[in-house]
Amino acid sequence: MRLIIAEKPSLARAIADALPGRSAKRDGYIEAGDIRVTWCIGHLLEQAPPDDYDERFKRWSLEHLPIVPDKWKLKPRSQARGQLKVIREQLKLASEVVHAGDPDREGQLLVQEVLEHMRWRGPVKRLLISDMNRPAVTRALNKLEDNQRWQPLYEAALARQRADWLYGMNLTRAWTLTGRQAGHDGVLSVGRVQTPLLGLVVRRDEEIENFEPRAFFPLWIEAGVAAGSLKAWWHAAGSPWLARLAAKGTTLPLDDKGRLLDSRPAERLARHLATLTTLGDGHVESVEASDKSQPAPLPYSLSALQVDASRRFRLPAQKVLDTCQALYERHQLITYPRSDCRYLPREHHAGMANIMITACSGDDELERFSGGADFSLRSRAFNDSKVSAHHALAPTGREPDYARLNRDEANLYRMITRNVLAQFYPPHRYREVKVELTFAGEPFRTSGRTLIDEGWKLLFQRASGADDKPDKKSQDTPPPTPLPALEPGEAARVIDCGIEQKETRPPEPFNDASLIQAMMNIARYVEDEAVRRTLRDVDGLGTEATRAGMLETLINRGYLVREGQAMRSTRIGRALIRALPQAVSRPERTALWEQRLNMIYEQGDSAAPFLSELIVDLRALLADSSASRLSAALASVGGATPAARKTGGSRRSSQGKGKTTRRKSSGATTARGSDGTAARKKPAASRRKGSS
Repeated sequence: MRLIIAEKPSLARAIADALPGRSAKRDGYIEAGDIRVTWCIGHLLEQAPPDDYDERFKRWSLEHLPIVPDKWKLKPRSQARGQLKVIREQLKLASEVVHAGDPDREGQLLVQEVLEHMRWRGPVKRLLISDMNRPAVTRALNKLEDNQRWQPLYEAALARQRADWLYGMNLTRAWTLTGRQAGHDGVLSVGRVQTPLLGLVVRRDEEIENFEPRAFFPLWIEAGVAAGSLKAWWHAAGSPWLARLAAKGTTLPLDDKGRLLDSRPAERLARHLATLTTLGDGHVESVEASDKSQPAPLPYSLSALQVDASRRFRLPAQKVLDTCQALYERHQLITYPRSDCRYLPREHHAGMANIMITACSGDDELERFSGGADFSLRSRAFNDSKVSAHHALAPTGREPDYARLNRDEANLYRMITRNVLAQFYPPHRYREVKVELTFAGEPFRTSGRTLIDEGWKLLFQRASGADDKPDKKSQDTPPPTPLPALEPGEAARVIDCGIEQKETRPPEPFNDASLIQAMMNIARYVEDEAVRRTLRDVDGLGTEATRAGMLETLINRGYLVREGQAMRSTRIGRALIRALPQAVSRPERTALWEQRLNMIYEQGDSAAPFLSELIVDLRALLADSSASRLSAALASVGGATPAARKTGGSRRSSQGKGKTTRRKSSGATTARGSDGTAARKKPAASRRKGSS
């Protein structure tokens, strides 16, 4: 008997539907001839808590740290025992197993850890499904691979799971105990992704609060030429006059972006420019025209979709993930959503016309766009070398029933479909003209743009139902407009001139979109140039599947709060970042972890050195925990106020795989750390005011 183990029940049903013959549902599995399909329900197993290794670890104590298992243990999740029993019974009857976890690192771990736990030693095939439509599942069933090929992916996932347990459990215990010494009554959770992410927000908030605006003074002219007029701006950084003053020892009033910070030079020049009203008092120094071609944006990865959906529809990242899961599992309208890839296999190109025409049906706008598509075009998106375990999000070709979709599902489906449809439109083409003029020996610059072919941009006019607004940057810098015909050397004059007073602005606070984008491009936030170069090849902070949940985790733990669209750090979040060693709160460590995990997967590196180095690192970090530093931070920082929480309830945590709960019990509370172990705490009445 062949036993197929799917990651979740919905995938098991899709596999059973694609098998030949009739299928029958049994208790915990589906039977189809000599094939049986069973399933996991997420992770059926979890890392054992410290007290499973040694009873004395139930009591949290600094003297126990670091806790490092000699032999790792997994234990069944309480709600998973029934399904584990089903799988165990079916394995006894099986001659071959097919691993049908999701096509990513976590999916590989989720099923394979069950097989390892049950000591299965028979043959294992790998079934990779990214599209739950029956034809796609049938194709995948005909392309089974040897699971041994994916053993390095399992080793990387296992190393990540163990490293997260070691790092999160030990540092959470250490800083919770340190917090008590500093007067903070509560669990202080530390993790390899959540803490650097919190650090990004804390540093951005402090940068905004400490920002001192400075005035700057752009000088503009309206220049008249033979064919009309144009507006140009003084290029103070290239000014010969200011350069001469600098040569005489005068400090130039320019910032690092070339902005003029003193109005007096601009006022002096403006008075002279106002006299240059005769054609020939100035001239066109240079005209540089070039035709530009802009390809269509690639199909979405999950993170890219979360960024755009947050900007366009104000959707939190977790809502985007949940909605995509519904489109994938319940409606079967899109392919596997937790993908970090923005490319499609070349073999998909041949069938895309039929898929896209069906996928666009039922929506007037999409139908119109599909009617104008040229499905013979092959864009840069169809690139096998860029596709690994999974490809970009795409419609499956199933006809959508918009009556069954809620508003968010419909909006995200349209976005995903439109980005794929854009691959079958020509590039957006325009002519860009850059002009430099000279008046009184001073340089003035401007640029203009003329449309040649709208191309794919036709598809990206404001979507119906969107409530997105232009950001401040786009309001400050309107798109270039066409310029009059110009020739180098032609005469010019000043029609008008003026000086504007503007202020430098602080950076924008982070929001869902910019935080997801920051996690995708974490190298931008690394100060060391050598490390930054290394990290450009790493996927980023966290994974497609965990980024959205991490934002919600930080909110649930009281470290972040949403204020409108902005993410703001709270007092306890700021104090923790200020007190922690910088190495814990900066992104270099976790991004380098991802690089090492990729090397385990892609190059077959052993996981043992990675974990050994982590333990050495942990000892140094534990030695650097400081109650006095935390106490000083708690006394000095401000921060946003977290939303009030209900008492007597519980809140889920994603640090490691554990829970953090608070409940009343004889006038005292019990805190559960990242490893799920208990630590006795003070009665609620004695808690410090303002602690989270």
